[in-house]
Amino acid sequence: MNHHTLTKDDWHQRAAALSFPDRPFIDGEFVAGDGEPIAAVNPATGKTLVHVQSCSPENIDQAVRVARDTYERGVWRTMPLLQKKNVLLRLAALLNEHSHELALLETMDMGKPISDTLLFDLPETIRCFTWYAEALDKLYDNIAPTDAHALATITREPLGVVAAVVPWNYPLMMASWKVAPALAMGNSVLLKPAEQSSLTALRLAELATEAGIPPGVFNVTPGTGPVAGKALGLHPDVDCLSFTGSTQTGKYFMQYSGQSNLKQVWLECGGKSPHIIFDDCPDLDRAALAAATGIFNNQGEVCIAGSRLYVQSSIYDAFMEKLDQLAHTMHPGDPLDPTSMMGAMVDEQHMQRVLDFIQVGLDDGAQLRTGGGQVRADTGGYYIQPTIFEGVEPHHVLMREEVFGPVLNATRFETEDEALTLANDSPYGLGAGLWTQNLARAHRVAGQLRVGLVWVNCYFDGDITVPFGGVRQSGFGRDKSLHALDKYSSLKTTWIRLD
Repeated sequence: MNHHTLTKDDWHQRAAALSFPDRPFIDGEFVAGDGEPIAAVNPATGKTLVHVQSCSPENIDQAVRVARDTYERGVWRTMPLLQKKNVLLRLAALLNEHSHELALLETMDMGKPISDTLLFDLPETIRCFTWYAEALDKLYDNIAPTDAHALATITREPLGVVAAVVPWNYPLMMASWKVAPALAMGNSVLLKPAEQSSLTALRLAELATEAGIPPGVFNVTPGTGPVAGKALGLHPDVDCLSFTGSTQTGKYFMQYSGQSNLKQVWLECGGKSPHIIFDDCPDLDRAALAAATGIFNNQGEVCIAGSRLYVQSSIYDAFMEKLDQLAHTMHPGDPLDPTSMMGAMVDEQHMQRVLDFIQVGLDDGAQLRTGGGQVRADTGGYYIQPTIFEGVEPHHVLMREEVFGPVLNATRFETEDEALTLANDSPYGLGAGLWTQNLARAHRVAGQLRVGLVWVNCYFDGDITVPFGGVRQSGFGRDKSLHALDKYSSLKTTWIRLD
């Protein structure tokens, strides 16, 4: 039975038979965690799936020592490139073989619809491992231009021990964006999943070992941010820490680096991305669908979500009517129902945080156009309606802070200059979208938006071949593409005198 014929009942039956990994994975095996157990709660029901043993600072130290030992011994670092490539390709094949299981784990752990995990998250994860496997034996070093008396080589080398700290909104895909290039470069890796979503990371480690990655080269250390995350950030034998998550946590990791060994820190942090619809938009229906998907997809739990919508006044009313209609079709449903377009918020605490933002908007007089409340409370799960506010002032908290939920703020604008001023009025700089059929305007506006990614006449589009990341308080460094390899390697110059 393929995924196209599986029904809600089929997925529920498979979920009932699912087993859940519940311990750290260090040195090629599951081990006991000494930290406080973490309840893995199903956001769709509020019920605990399993208690995951978490890592104490001592567990983290053990994992780092194992990773350092494997790196120094060269069991992965010096493995022939073709062999290393085939191991990563085997891992991608195993991910494909276990895609239904992994999609279920992701959906039950995080609350997103099964159609999203199976048809987007898993294919993107598999492609990521495949792409970096294929890339690793196609990287060439350089010879610098010198006088005849010298030969100067520029070679790319792995860093050593890499810690990857990933968020809960795309647990497996975000892990692949960091783990795959770090492994491809020959590093030993520790992955700390978010405490809300450890299950697929632990299963990934098991499959990686089955694929042939040597014990100790890839370890998964579940735990809380203040304990396991901080221990990784402060550890003197971690050479690089790559993080995706909130801006505040990213700042902590910068501090930890300064307090310890000046480890490299790469950050992909929060966003408050503008989505601009000019009156010469080539297709209002397509733009409205992109705007709805851009904020309501994944329950709005997306760093790149287009949460600030700017629509030119002459088309504002017509556009918002189309957006209203789409919002009403995207109400949350059972995440194991393949027809559900939205699922549950990741946990009760986060649902309440988003509802608090909505209440602040209401208390301050923001005009609520659509949604605004919790739904499906009788299930025990954590669901919020697609929500649209209008006329929110640029200085308001709804416009300044990342809500990380299905909450959109729509604003009219008159001129291109006004749209640019509004769009750039943010401490963040992750992404932006704009719609116009004027090529000169598209090029001009894209060049003036202070962000790391710009979409023209689309939103969310991308591929593993192009870099992903932001500027300002959205962080620095890039995931995806060959540019990601820069984060997990260093350049060495060797000057050889020939005379």
